Amino acid sequence: MIFPRSVLSGALLLGVAAAGLTTLPATAAPPRVHWTDCQPEGEDDPAVVRGSQCATLQLPVDWRNPGGPTFGLAIARRTAKVPGERVGTLVFGPGGPGDSGVDRIKTGMDRFSADVQDRFDVVSFDPRGIARSNPVTCSADLLSKQPSPIITSAAGFRTTIDYNRRLAADCRKNTGPLYDHIDTWQTVRDVDAIRRALGESTISFHGSSYGTLLGAQYAETYPKRVRAMVVESVLDHSSPTTKSFLDVQAAAAQDSFDEFVKWCDASTDCALHGQDIHALWAGLLARSSDPFKLSFQVFRLLYDPEWSALAETLKDLKTPSAAAAPTGLAQNPLAVFCQDWNLPVKDYREYAAHLQRLARNNQDMRYPGQLMAVSICLGAPKANNPQHVLDVHGLKTPVLLANAIHDPATPYRMAQSVQRQLGRSGVLLTYEGWGHGSYNKSPCMQAAVDDYLIKKVVPKRGTSCAAVPPAG
Repeated sequence: MIFPRSVLSGALLLGVAAAGLTTLPATAAPPRVHWTDCQPEGEDDPAVVRGSQCATLQLPVDWRNPGGPTFGLAIARRTAKVPGERVGTLVFGPGGPGDSGVDRIKTGMDRFSADVQDRFDVVSFDPRGIARSNPVTCSADLLSKQPSPIITSAAGFRTTIDYNRRLAADCRKNTGPLYDHIDTWQTVRDVDAIRRALGESTISFHGSSYGTLLGAQYAETYPKRVRAMVVESVLDHSSPTTKSFLDVQAAAAQDSFDEFVKWCDASTDCALHGQDIHALWAGLLARSSDPFKLSFQVFRLLYDPEWSALAETLKDLKTPSAAAAPTGLAQNPLAVFCQDWNLPVKDYREYAAHLQRLARNNQDMRYPGQLMAVSICLGAPKANNPQHVLDVHGLKTPVLLANAIHDPATPYRMAQSVQRQLGRSGVLLTYEGWGHGSYNKSPCMQAAVDDYLIKKVVPKRGTSCAAVPPAG
């Protein structure tokens, strides 16, 4: 699960109000697509690569009430560069939550190889509630006052619940009806609406991180519409308890930190070579006024991983100064967690027990980034799309799962669990190295995924690719 870099800074400021809503007839035909060349949308908009096309689909706010109000889902595509060798449409499911698939397309979609871009129309979208698709918007000032997930008292526990409920009411007011319908169950049906709008009988799909939850549930819901599916950096949505969810996440972050320490001990290029990194880190945490934010900073540097940068950061680290309070409206990309996950904690005593266990079992990464997924949902209603064991039948081609052994954010154990749930409908391709994401980590991984997507050549069970040392 990827957390956007903006999560802890308060938000992404907006200059526009939430999109207006209309109503479709109850018997609406498949949505039609009117493509136009994508255009820059402001001074801060990334450069638009020639050939990218954008469109908006009007889709139901709630697929359980398809004749009710609609919202605009932003989509984008780059058509196959070699039309004569076109295989079909590849839908990319953005991660995050909070990533913009439209931005991926507009800036060139270079996460895929030239072979894939030659043979597929690559299509992506801004998931409902994100970026251009009726974003979840909240008071920036209120969002910036989010309590730390490191709750230290019963009073702090009650304060966090009260804050979460005030924020939900504020976001609902500023976002409109879509706020209560941003879960992945809904987004699965948005993806199938994209397929129908494109006139495709089947699609190929590649989902990354949080997008793997979307892919797995799409395969579960529409197995006969899947030509091929890759889920990379796999999120397991079957974790039944808050304890199991936190424990596997913290263990993965700790494993990645341990791998960094091993590298630093062995490499004279490390700025902390020869030092006791565990002791250094413990001292930084003890002196920090915000140990969760400090841990999150380190957590993000384990994604690529950026080991040299992490060593320099720890060497020079100073507690960040407080930022000025933002004004206006801001996006809240994490709101979807509380609609996709039931992670209940009944009282402060139970919450404190989680923190104590995490600290006891994880010497350095006792505050995993995913702790925020628990704290921001305290006091929330039951999820619309709660955890469950996958039930996938009828796929013509098995789902290809790809995961690094040392992934700090989507543990390898999660990929193994999802593969077991899929049974004969899933094959796990293992990257023996480090980082969140594996497709672009080695030529071996890229070749195996490309052969699967283009030719539907499924790797043999147990296939793995050797680690490639990180650049730094």
